[in-house]
Amino acid sequence: MRSIAFLFIVFSFISCNNSENLDKKVKVDEEFVFDMYEPSEMTLLMRSMYEVHEELKKEIIAGNTPDKFPKDFLNIYTATLTDDKPKNEIFNAYSKVFIDKEREMFSNSSELPIKQRYNTAINTCISCHSTECVGPITRIEKLLIN
Repeated sequence: MRSIAFLFIVFSFISCNNSENLDKKVKVDEEFVFDMYEPSEMTLLMRSMYEVHEELKKEIIAGNTPDKFPKDFLNIYTATLTDDKPKNEIFNAYSKVFIDKEREMFSNSSELPIKQRYNTAINTCISCHSTECVGPITRIEKLLIN
């Protein structure tokens, strides 16, 4: 009989503590407001460019030469930056160099090896990102063909 009474007290104690913890948890959750991140047009474009370059890298390693310039890349001139930040002269200059290097990569008349043209385009990305928005540099470097 004592053991049953002891177990009843223990279970009562545990259940009381759990309900107090749940109440605290609910109160904390009620006060928290989610701030949903919405990527900018430029962020979405850069992600798309990354995916395209992943595929290009695979093609080039397999011995294929890409032949169609992705026209979406031209949106680099018009896409809005994060927090509607204005584009500066450095960004505009790198954008032009990047597009030129991308077009050269898809050019059949270039005498440079495709691997070199591809890596030059990727290095342009890295150079631009080293002036601002340095976060993705490590990820971009993985696109280089060794």
